Amino acid sequence: MKRKNAKEILAESFQELAREKKIDKITVKEIADNCGYSTVTFYRQFKDKYDLIAWDYARQAARLMEQVGQNGYKWQQTLSDGLLYYQEQKEYLANLLRHTSGHESFIRYMSEAHYNALTAYVKNLTGAAQLDKKTDMYIYMFCLGTACLNCEWILGKIDATKEEIAEVLEKSVPEPLWEYLIKE
Repeated sequence: MKRKNAKEILAESFQELAREKKIDKITVKEIADNCGYSTVTFYRQFKDKYDLIAWDYARQAARLMEQVGQNGYKWQQTLSDGLLYYQEQKEYLANLLRHTSGHESFIRYMSEAHYNALTAYVKNLTGAAQLDKKTDMYIYMFCLGTACLNCEWILGKIDATKEEIAEVLEKSVPEPLWEYLIKE
């Protein structure tokens, strides 16, 4: 049985509070108190609540990317599972987008988490310690675009099913990345 660490417990505490309160109104003290920790414990783990948000989102993105290639798990399934996560966490994520230090901040965190996860995946696949400049730029551009589209969908600005969004995301993969992501 895997026990949860302090970061995971603090993230759960934050999410619990975010179900009932605007993100920008939640304090570090409330997050710590809600799970029985002190603010000192919180600050040993995170710089601030935005650092917690970024860490938690990056952890979810990495968890999905780690599955690609395992037991027949394909990129298309990663897209579908990622969108299912967004669908299940829609209220929480919309709260993040509407009530943090700006819509752009969360898009930046989301893009960075996708970029880090996708870069690690491609490096692992190729065995490269460093990606070439163009591949790196294609990954960066794809991650920025998908993060913006996902956020607009989460906020209800795009009326589409998760399957429709997954199809658009899959067909938006830049051709130089196909060999890593769109392989049969």
